[in-house]
Amino acid sequence: MTDFARPEENTLGVILGKRNRAGVPAGSTAGRAMRQASARGASLGTGYLGIGASVLAALQGVYGLGMFVSHAGDYPDIVPALAAWVVYALALSGVAATISTRGEQMPDWLFGTFLLALAGVVALDLIAIWPLHDIGRYSTAAASAGFGLLAALTLRRRRELFAAVSALGIVLVAAVLLNTKLTPANIPAQILVVTIAVMPVLFGLSIVRRFRRIVQLELDRVLVQSTVSAPRFAVGMLASEELARLDLAAEELLESVATGRTKLPLSPKTASTAASLATELRLHLIEGRRETWLYHAITESEQLGRSVTLADRGSLAGLLGPQQRDGLLAAVWLLVSDQSKASPTAQLSIGPVTAIPNPGSKTITVPLVIMTTAVPRNRVDPAIWDAIGKVGRFLDSTQNSSLRVEIECVVTNPADQ
Repeated sequence: MTDFARPEENTLGVILGKRNRAGVPAGSTAGRAMRQASARGASLGTGYLGIGASVLAALQGVYGLGMFVSHAGDYPDIVPALAAWVVYALALSGVAATISTRGEQMPDWLFGTFLLALAGVVALDLIAIWPLHDIGRYSTAAASAGFGLLAALTLRRRRELFAAVSALGIVLVAAVLLNTKLTPANIPAQILVVTIAVMPVLFGLSIVRRFRRIVQLELDRVLVQSTVSAPRFAVGMLASEELARLDLAAEELLESVATGRTKLPLSPKTASTAASLATELRLHLIEGRRETWLYHAITESEQLGRSVTLADRGSLAGLLGPQQRDGLLAAVWLLVSDQSKASPTAQLSIGPVTAIPNPGSKTITVPLVIMTTAVPRNRVDPAIWDAIGKVGRFLDSTQNSSLRVEIECVVTNPADQ
């Protein structure tokens, strides 16, 4: 029978549990997200970074070729060095042509062939300059091979590129130690050639990682923002898909009984499945009556889910208006998104309502407390105070070297709704 477990994914389609790609249903949100992420051209805009990196590799190649030409008269045998540059040019051109025709993809066979070509470039260049006993001064194509790896910067895994550039760095360091007699005069050139070969890829990997993280956070923020206009009590952004799966499974079971495919009385296994379906459906109906928009905004967000806890026994968050919701989400998001060494956290406590409203009053005051950790008051951005001001009147203080904010939220009296 169908697996009726809750989908282990967040708003970005990121798998939160131990289920791997093979265990994700093809029609699920996670399955669609995985197919889209692996489709041609779907790279969160990193394709533009890849184009820039390839252009940078081409420009460095032109510079390296110029250095090769300037030292051409020093080579005892120029043929291996010339062959190295020919192989390097063919490798970059072949990769560029393949990517332009197949889309933003670099399959394993292409990446393996590209690495073999770069290995040949390094070997040929070292063979040509070995008799000169100065790797740092005469190495041109081998140093450019590191820039060549930038062509695969956004198309292959970080660990693969890190392993490739590490191997290149080890080969160059070993060649310098074995071939060149180090002196104060030539040591800078040896360090420079290794740095030129290794550092561009390392910097590129760091930039791509940060860029992808920024885009994912922005997508998460946009999806969480959709809860601002949700009803007071609502199902989560992923619950509709789960309800559709449960409904389909229930219909299939009822149809099998009606058509006689499943005999009555039900077998113990089928009866257990039917009971599980009924329980799951009841739980979803109950959840839709007691879980507020704020609960779903926190639990289904990758950023807020790991940094924010909510205590709202009376489900009072549902009484907040759209402007108050927007301010609360913005304030909490800014508080916990600080990229400092200490991971900031926040705890939201809403209610209970202690002040008895005046007879006939159309509003009540809901107390809300934001407790933070690793958020000193002097590090709070002015935009956070503006966002908190949208929620209601507030009083801030410091507790355990972190910010504590008490807010009085004036909301519509639910008795009048």
